[in-house]
Amino acid sequence: MEPVTRPAAPEEQQGYDAADQAARDGMAASSADVPEEHDFYWLLMGPQGLRVAWSVLLFWGLYRVFLFLLGAIALGLDPALLNADFSPTTAFVLELIPLLAILGAGGTLSRIEHRRLMDYNLTGPRRTLHFISGLATGFAVLSVLVGAMAWGGWVHFGPVALRGTQIAQYGALWALAFLLTGFFEEGSFRCYLQFTLTRGINFWWALGMVGAMCLGLMLSAKGQGAWGVYAAALLGLIPCWLLHRAKAEGAGFWQAAWATSTAFGYFHTGNNGENWIGIFAAAAIGFVFCVSVRVTGSAWWAIGCHSAWDWAETFFYGTADSGLAAKGHYLTTSPSGSALWSGGADGPEGSLLVVPVILLLLAVLLALYGRRTAAAQAASTGN
Repeated sequence: MEPVTRPAAPEEQQGYDAADQAARDGMAASSADVPEEHDFYWLLMGPQGLRVAWSVLLFWGLYRVFLFLLGAIALGLDPALLNADFSPTTAFVLELIPLLAILGAGGTLSRIEHRRLMDYNLTGPRRTLHFISGLATGFAVLSVLVGAMAWGGWVHFGPVALRGTQIAQYGALWALAFLLTGFFEEGSFRCYLQFTLTRGINFWWALGMVGAMCLGLMLSAKGQGAWGVYAAALLGLIPCWLLHRAKAEGAGFWQAAWATSTAFGYFHTGNNGENWIGIFAAAAIGFVFCVSVRVTGSAWWAIGCHSAWDWAETFFYGTADSGLAAKGHYLTTSPSGSALWSGGADGPEGSLLVVPVILLLLAVLLALYGRRTAAAQAASTGN
């Protein structure tokens, strides 16, 4: 016969449960006092996948590797590219190489991060409409800048440089070249970097990035217009600090915009003929393009605006573009008077008049899309 067991009395069972619960509570309390160990996986991966710092470093490293390999192939096929003039065919090749490099880097990172390449600020509603709107806005606002300079006597128009079919031929070639410029520069700064930094940056990381760029310019003799970078860095400091103090929703986007816009100005310091106004203008326009990502939901407006601005500046009006004078432009212009207003060798972007024109660009952008975005946000929150 099996032994008969007596069920535990209710008070005995309660005593056991109480003692067992106390032991579990004691173990939990003691484990809470022990610092969490961070292993190698924790250093690499965060809640959203690969940590932002590693993503940015990998993107930059892969871009440099692809750029070196593609550049070596291009120079092997045509060594004259090294000393070629600023023509549409040369510009096309020299913009295609870095574009393919960022596509290679971005494509590799998208696989690692389990994302699509389009996820880096290239999705969103009405992309074609935004792109066309950006094209029209870029040409119109650059025309306002050149018109203001001509009205003040700081730029003079000469004879038309092209005739007949040359106009269409060079116009199309330059359009292709600057479309690649728009894709490369916006793809780098407003697509991958802006998207990636937004998901994991804070004020202190942004300050560190901006400070490192400024320190690098102070210690280096390379590049022109360093004060333009310093000005952009200082201009974003207080607003980003206030957003950080207020713990504002969406502050990460604006911290990222501060870092990427300053980096965009830094990127242009290597151009010949740049002055500090032109460098500051590049950073400020970069910020406007970040705003366009915020209000339109993608970088397509920025790509169109960037491409059309450069096309109008270089081909249509024939002015210098970031210190570069092009071959095969439609109109002929020449700066006159003080470089502070004419831009000198920098072109229209180096004129002080570019500052109110950038504000105009921002105003047009917000007038077109700001109210619609505010209404959509209010609807999503039920207000």
